[in-house]
Amino acid sequence: MKKILDIITAKMEKAFADAGYDATFGRVTVSNRPDLCEYQCNGALSAAKQYKCAPIAIANAVAEKLDAADFSMIEAVMPGFINLKLSDSFLQAYLEEMRTAPDFGVEKIGAGQTIVVDYGGANVAKPLHIGHLRPAIIGEALKRLHKFFGYNTIGDIHLGDWGLQMGLIIAELQERQPDLPYFDEAFTGEYPAEAPFTLSDLEEIYPTASAKKSDPTFAEKAHTATFELQQGRRGYRAIWQHIMNISLPDLKRIYDTLDVHYEKWLGESDADPYIPDMVADLKQRGLAVLSEGAWVVPVAEEADKKEVPPMILVKSDGSAIYATTDLATILQRMQDWAPDKMLYVTDKRQNLHFEQVFRAAKKSGIIKAETQMEHVGHGTMNGADGKPFKTRDGGVLRLEQLIGDMTDFVRAKVVENKIVDDSEVEATTAKIALAALKYGDLSNQPTKDYNFDIERFAAFEGNTGPYILYTIVRVKSILAKYGAWENLPIQAPANIYAKDLMLAITKVGPALESALKTSCPNLICAYIYELAGAVNKFYHETRILTEEDKALQAGYISLIGLAKNILESCIDILGFSAPEKM
Repeated sequence: MKKILDIITAKMEKAFADAGYDATFGRVTVSNRPDLCEYQCNGALSAAKQYKCAPIAIANAVAEKLDAADFSMIEAVMPGFINLKLSDSFLQAYLEEMRTAPDFGVEKIGAGQTIVVDYGGANVAKPLHIGHLRPAIIGEALKRLHKFFGYNTIGDIHLGDWGLQMGLIIAELQERQPDLPYFDEAFTGEYPAEAPFTLSDLEEIYPTASAKKSDPTFAEKAHTATFELQQGRRGYRAIWQHIMNISLPDLKRIYDTLDVHYEKWLGESDADPYIPDMVADLKQRGLAVLSEGAWVVPVAEEADKKEVPPMILVKSDGSAIYATTDLATILQRMQDWAPDKMLYVTDKRQNLHFEQVFRAAKKSGIIKAETQMEHVGHGTMNGADGKPFKTRDGGVLRLEQLIGDMTDFVRAKVVENKIVDDSEVEATTAKIALAALKYGDLSNQPTKDYNFDIERFAAFEGNTGPYILYTIVRVKSILAKYGAWENLPIQAPANIYAKDLMLAITKVGPALESALKTSCPNLICAYIYELAGAVNKFYHETRILTEEDKALQAGYISLIGLAKNILESCIDILGFSAPEKM
């Protein structure tokens, strides 16, 4: 289904051509003066230079060629603007098509294409902290957005499960329990099915071991353990498997709370087998060169305006680094899924890293020339005071604690205001808290830092998640009181508030497409806030359930039902849902 702006532009282009002017001057935009008109064309101003004619004369000539049945107002105004308002019949027909079309007629521009979204970046054996919030929910929203547009989507968490933290844990465990069979290289029996540590133990072992990295002796043990693990030492692989078995269920539990779900739980360990042949190939083809004892891939280009250092492939001590693993992961994904696009959602401070890796992947032929690679670098979440978010004792706040704090805050409001029955408090609280948390984050441009303010994010008024939910719940209540409404057709707008709502509804496709093209979920938030505002204005200014004209009432119901469906689809893309009562 064509976007309404494209339809109007096509009509304007035909009018320019019919008036004897170049059709390309007929571009129409949404008016930034809604008090004057709904749409506007400024093409006559540009055409005047080419045709050496007064702009207003061109505007008048073009306006006469437009079909008056499509517009309730066609006005040429000085110095040469063409102002438009859509006719009620045109708008009614367009929304009726939206109502009956799948997904409101939004074109499935990703059909037949596969995208891998790399987001989350969790490390096993470490608890998730607030720094994991943004990549998880931005990545989930972008994945869902691509799926809405028809892409085959694969979300991969890309676990940190193969680096030095494993060696640190192994070294610390050996100091504490040296008699365990995992450390006896002569042991040939079966290792215990139960791990010699719990999740709580792991969460204490890692920071203790990490604090010892400044000790040369311990650091050497940890590096040796990491190397031997990666080389396949049997006992260390068994410890690693214990760590994975304990860590993954806990990670999945917290991500489930956030309604974040991955199609793949692959990690750096899964890419490791690809590294030897990949490195050998890059060396053999001369794409990797020696530099101060290390093997690097030069990725600088003539057009660079700033220095782009070579990507380090293998360090001087023979070890691989993150770049090596990331490049091998791309190789693995191309072989397994042949994606048309790969999207990486991480901290924006990793921009240079991914620029190097993407260039190396392209230069080496690991990806096809047409494969799209994009890094969505996000800013940080700070406290309400604008300073880095810390616990009272100065530590990094755990993500689970942040979710719990928001849930407790919302629960208190739900109980205090008696929003639902006691039996529904927990389920309702969970949905409102998740909306507050996710919308509060996603409504900000991904690249920008923002301040986390629990009171503002959880407010039921203003540009917040709970406000959007409240709008949906209000409409649900009206529809439930009315009865069967799903097949009622859209009618012509009966008042200005209905028309404003209809115009807001037509913007869903462009808003979602803009969010897709820019990887900015905040554009979806901005759209649904505008749409919710139009819904509430219409509700306050229009008698709906008390309307005596049944045909008119049916039109009202159909209109708010369509708006409700759009709001629900958009918040589903953002990763949350509305309760039944609120």
